[in-house]
Amino acid sequence: MGRAALVVSAGVLLSRILGLLREVALADLIGANAAGDAYRVAFIIPDFLNYLLAGGYMAITFIPILSRHFANDDDAGAWEAFVAVARPVGLAMAVLVGIGMLAAGPVIGAVTSLSPEDVTEATRLTRIILPAQFFFVTGTLLMAVQYARERFLIPTLAPIVYNLMIILGGLLMTDRNDPSAEGFAWGVLAGAIIGNFLIQAYGAFREGLRLPSGVPLANPVVREYLLLALPLMLGQSLVVLDESFARVFGTQLGEGPTSQLGFARQTMLVPIGVVAQAAGVAAYPYLSRLVEEGKLREMTVALARAVRYVVVASLVATATLVALSIPTIRALFERGQFGPADTVASASALVFYALGIPFWGVQQLLARGFYARRQMWTPVLVGTATTILAVPVYIIFKELLDIRGIALASTVSIAGYTVVLGAIWIDRTGAHVLAGLAQTVGRALVPAVIAGGAAWLVAYAVADIATGFPGAVLQVVAGGLAAGAVFLGLAGWMGTMKSVQDD
Repeated sequence: MGRAALVVSAGVLLSRILGLLREVALADLIGANAAGDAYRVAFIIPDFLNYLLAGGYMAITFIPILSRHFANDDDAGAWEAFVAVARPVGLAMAVLVGIGMLAAGPVIGAVTSLSPEDVTEATRLTRIILPAQFFFVTGTLLMAVQYARERFLIPTLAPIVYNLMIILGGLLMTDRNDPSAEGFAWGVLAGAIIGNFLIQAYGAFREGLRLPSGVPLANPVVREYLLLALPLMLGQSLVVLDESFARVFGTQLGEGPTSQLGFARQTMLVPIGVVAQAAGVAAYPYLSRLVEEGKLREMTVALARAVRYVVVASLVATATLVALSIPTIRALFERGQFGPADTVASASALVFYALGIPFWGVQQLLARGFYARRQMWTPVLVGTATTILAVPVYIIFKELLDIRGIALASTVSIAGYTVVLGAIWIDRTGAHVLAGLAQTVGRALVPAVIAGGAAWLVAYAVADIATGFPGAVLQVVAGGLAAGAVFLGLAGWMGTMKSVQDD
């Protein structure tokens, strides 16, 4: 699991770097303005359709089915299962894309506070992006074949190619004198086709995928898949809708905050992706296999250890990002159409977003623990309840703190979701994991806070030496190195990593 996590982590790190470069290109060419807001709003309907078919969880629901066939040396049964599931899923998404094309304008006008002109632009961009969802969901099934074989390299290429195509589309098709995000939207479609579908088809066929004919429409695996996926389709998970909340409530603050929140949130996602997403993706097939083999205690121990690793890394990331929020945003985005005022606004949001990193990380692992045990309803019911409660939280905090309030509402909501999910997991698997987690948090929190303070002091000192972009980069590099050195020294002295490895 650790070796797989390293492969996935390297791929996620590269994709997150490219994701940041994508945001850098957006900031430079488009900026935090009406055009940028329209581009981000254009993802509301596509993301919802993807979620409606459990697109984000499709691999999670399909991997156990494929793993069972592979464990029984029944490759032919696995390929029949693939065809049986891919056929209705692909057809359903094609129908939903058509409906989305027709309904885009009225829906965007109803859920956002954009001007009529910006609604028209967002609708146009939505219709460019929407077909990408077909290639996302079918491509995810192709990735599931590779994950079930415990092959991770080619699936990690999907977000890398996706981000590259968006960057290329933006660079080739954006006019600085009349900025529009149309080039970025076409890049989304190209990235989905190439990275998420064509390359994944190659990877799946390389692992032996065949498309048998004559698979009955009423194949029993379809019912099995629907029973696993239905809870994820019906539930409204905060994990998926959080970004849409930022887009919807951001438009209520006027022109710019939606884009500023997007830049801050994308920055926050880098450590989450590298640490938690990599651990979750790599761990899930392994955890599923342990469940299939009836090794539930080993599965619980493995998940608990992964959670402790993620907690330690997340606390360091939180402290460092909070301390270096302004130079980080300035170094990444302050150029072209993105000015100093945008930096201050995005950095203020980043501080509150960063506080949620440990909760995002733990949630990703806990949810996969439930999915591996085929307890799909638990995360869904908790997530749906949290999503309903999150709406008034967003409204209240937005009124109190504007853009910072939206970011804080995100953190408060994901924290509540994670705490409740964790309490249920401990109740079902045993409280013995709680002592180990509490010990790890205790031994990691103090070094992380002191490391964050060291990062801030170093960055503050560097600010007197260099200014502008070079100064911001120097602040981030020097502050980050200081945080790492201080944390490693204190963590070694306090035995932080030893607490992670204890069962």
